[in-house]
Order: sequence, then C-alpha cells, then structure tokens
Amino acid sequence: MTQKIAVAVVHGIGKQADSFSTEITAEITKRCKLDCGDDIVIRPVHWSPVMQRAEDELWEQMSSGGRMDFTGLRRFLIDFVADAIAYQPTPHDREAYDDIHKVFAQTLRDLAEVAGPNAPLCIISHSLGTIISSNYIYDLQVDPQRRIIAYDVRQSMGDTPLERGETLTLLYTLGSPIAMWSLRYHHFGRPLQMPPPHLADHYPHLYSEWVNFYDPDDAIGFPIKTLNDNYGRVVAEDRQVDIGNRLESWNPLSHLGYWTDSDVTDPIAKALIRTWKSVNA
Repeated sequence: MTQKIAVAVVHGIGKQADSFSTEITAEITKRCKLDCGDDIVIRPVHWSPVMQRAEDELWEQMSSGGRMDFTGLRRFLIDFVADAIAYQPTPHDREAYDDIHKVFAQTLRDLAEVAGPNAPLCIISHSLGTIISSNYIYDLQVDPQRRIIAYDVRQSMGDTPLERGETLTLLYTLGSPIAMWSLRYHHFGRPLQMPPPHLADHYPHLYSEWVNFYDPDDAIGFPIKTLNDNYGRVVAEDRQVDIGNRLESWNPLSHLGYWTDSDVTDPIAKALIRTWKSVNA
C-alpha cells in the first residue's frame, strides 16, 4: 500500500461557493494521475460562510443609509478589508478567528482520515487564506500543548502528526498580503517554521519548501522572503508569475487568477509528484 499525500486548499477574500477549489483540484489531479494514481487527496478549507452572514447584514445596513457611488468597489472592500479586520483577534473577542480555525481543523481531520495520520501535508492558500494558514500552523508550532487555542477549535482537532502540523512539507502562498499583515509586529514579525521542527521525525529525507507566488500587477500580493532574516530563511522563493488572461494579467484583476494558471499549478503538481515518489520509494 502506498502513502497518500494530503492537500488543503484555502481560499481568500469574497463570497466563495463550496466548489471554489474544483478547478485547481481537477488540474492538479490530472497532472499527478499518471505518477501518483489516486494518492493525491485534496480537500477545501471553505471558511467563507463563517463571515458571509455578518458581511451581508453589514452591507444591508449601510445601503439603507443613503446613496453610495462605486458600489462594486465598496463591496470588494467589505469582502477584503472587513474580512481581515474581523479575523484579527482582540483581547476581548476572537470569535471570527476561532470559527475560521475550527473549519481549518475539521479539514485537516478529514485529510488525516482519508490520506492517513502521517501523510505529508501540502497547503495551497490564496490572499487572506495565506494569513489564515500561516496563523493556524504558527499557533500549533508555538503552542504544542494547545493552551492558547480556543476550546471549540481543540474539540475539532485530532492528535495525529498531520493535524499537529508536523508533516507539513509543501506550503504555497498565492497573492499573499502577509507583508501588509506584518506591519502589526516588531521588525515585521516571525513566520512559521518551515520545515516544521518534527518533519524529520516522520520523513528524515523529505524535501520541503515554501514558495510564495505573486504577480507584479497584483496590488494585494507581495514578496515576503525579504521581510526580515527569519522570512529569508524559511521562504524558499518569491516567484514572479504572470497571472490571468489578456484582460486580467496586466492589472489588479490578476489577483483572482492564481487558481487556474499553469505557472502556479504546474510547479505545485511537480512538487507533489516528487514528494509522493520520495515517500513511496
């Protein structure tokens, strides 16, 4: 029996249908099929419903207050800025943070059951989802006893190596605003550890990488390797890509095109194949 590879796909801003990961799942599955068969197990971290009801109510309340121009832009700002603000925990309220992390925990539990408790883990995240992924793994690493993790989140977690983040092998951030988020911290903060401290306990010779994809025309996606020395050590590469079709690739709409661009999906699929061959040698 071969060892499967677990892949969590984390979306970013805006209203997201539960089918948001369909295209990238199909693309990666197709590219890996010949080498890996059905051993690439992909699951979405669909956290959007946690925020959507409150955002819809906020928009309704504001819309009743009077005329507003640029409604499309305003709605986009609610989707992005309000998501980011609400997600940030405060000393007295971390409901959104914990509810989103609960969805993340449930997805990793599902992956552990299907791919195996020790399966190498790949996380592919976009936009605000890159911050969510970073925070979730960071919390596991700095607090292995889970004392700072909310009770509801702990209840959704299992205690397998995959769910503890110990087998995180591949991390891909797409159109990431982590650089803007880092302004909250002294000297732009500390990243999660990559590879995780215990990866070698499970797979001593497994190659690990964190690649940050960004389009220079994407006003939300930034390089992060040069934030400070700590990021410089754990981020393998800030990879420039030209995302989107002819109408998108030269402007900020490129932020929405990472999921299906071959400049992103092809290297990710190749890394998954390489990982599968390594653990099944």
